[in-house]
Amino acid sequence: MTHLPYDPYNRNCPTRKLLDRIGDRWTVLIVGALGEGPQRFGEIARRVDGVSQKMLTQTLRGLERDGLVRRTVFAEMPPRVEYALTPVGQTLREPLRALEDWAREYMADIEGARDVYDDAAVNVA
Repeated sequence: MTHLPYDPYNRNCPTRKLLDRIGDRWTVLIVGALGEGPQRFGEIARRVDGVSQKMLTQTLRGLERDGLVRRTVFAEMPPRVEYALTPVGQTLREPLRALEDWAREYMADIEGARDVYDDAAVNVA
């Protein structure tokens, strides 16, 4: 089976959905949290402040479907479930960490630009 080259600039390319997944803020934060090692649902929820149970569940399921996260159920009473990055998921750690670092480094510049823009928009109106 021959694959055509993937081109995210083509609207029909499946990479578009993948970019939606990995560009999502919850994915960035969940992958970052799981980069610290396997964690239970509650641990991830505490680490990723503000994520709802529904959004955490949806994001973890999507990451599992895409082969980026592995869900392991332990045969215990009560059952214990852990989430961990797969080897492919591990490869996302570096680029997403770079995105986090960029956001930290340039947030003050972004806020300044927003203030300038907002002030100009008020003066035009």
